[in-house]
Amino acid sequence: MTEDAVRTALATVKYPGFSRDIVSFGLVQAVAIDNDSLTVSLRLQTRDPKIPEQVFKDCHAVLDALAGGAEKVKIDIDIQDPPGSPTTPGGVAGKQSLPGVKKIIAVASGKGGVGKSTVAANLAIALSQQGLKVGLCDCDLYGPSVALLFGATGKQPNADQNDNIIPIEAHGIKLMSMGFLLGDGSPVIVRGPLANRYTQQFLKQVAWGELDVLVLDLPPGTGDIQLTIVQTVALDGTVIVTTPQEMALIDARKAVTMFAKVNVPILGIIENMAWFECEHGTKYHLFGKDGGKREAERLQVPLLAQIPLDPYTRESCDNGQPVALLPPSKSPASAAFHHAAAQLSPAKP
Repeated sequence: MTEDAVRTALATVKYPGFSRDIVSFGLVQAVAIDNDSLTVSLRLQTRDPKIPEQVFKDCHAVLDALAGGAEKVKIDIDIQDPPGSPTTPGGVAGKQSLPGVKKIIAVASGKGGVGKSTVAANLAIALSQQGLKVGLCDCDLYGPSVALLFGATGKQPNADQNDNIIPIEAHGIKLMSMGFLLGDGSPVIVRGPLANRYTQQFLKQVAWGELDVLVLDLPPGTGDIQLTIVQTVALDGTVIVTTPQEMALIDARKAVTMFAKVNVPILGIIENMAWFECEHGTKYHLFGKDGGKREAERLQVPLLAQIPLDPYTRESCDNGQPVALLPPSKSPASAAFHHAAAQLSPAKP
């Protein structure tokens, strides 16, 4: 029994609700071997007692056989409140976790290709048109698209006197994205710790100012960036984006489970690409019918909107003019985004 063997075994223990393990998340603080006895020290930031219980059980499951019995294994878990908890020294709760930001909403999906960034951009626009001060943070480091969606490609942010990043503004929305820091053809090649650092910087070292809502466009999946976000800021809730087809719904359920594990409320589901409507009015459900609606009913959460598959929505986003800029009466897609935003909107100032 060696420390390397212990860490290799622990690398098979997943953080509940996530696809990554507790070693890669940096939760294993120390491994001590004394003759044939083993002590493992972990540190978790959570307010859900079920998470340390599950981690404790899973760690014993992989270490007992390695050490030769449960009596030879001691697992110490240091449970801390997440940043933003009122019991964390120097922390502030809920909506005040980012100075000046009243509400933080994450837009997430279990898989890529469902139009999550398009939904996040148009929700931000629709919320802004209700008279709210809105920011949009593109947390998808590997596939940033906010710069293109808002017609702000080529722009680069400056820093203020406190070395905080001044967000780019477009269509009345304050924006931050890795797309502002890189050229169109430049890939982001970073591993977990550096990706987490960038994510924290985008959230806490950006001069967001006074905002009624900050929308976070999360990367697809259930990886380390998502965990970094829920441990860095106190989310008011998340919106799950899916298409009607079962393949997308399977991954959407994983995202719902992940947020449930970390006590983030599901504000509702948006079913994107719900149908394609021809000029003569016939609707074709290309990816299945009402899959998102049925999932919302199963989870007992609101179905915020069903967004039609509309060529103009794609064209407007490619041109940096999100479809939600149109009056709802001029576009079914715009009307759907405004309907969703009305259900998510906090009290107006």
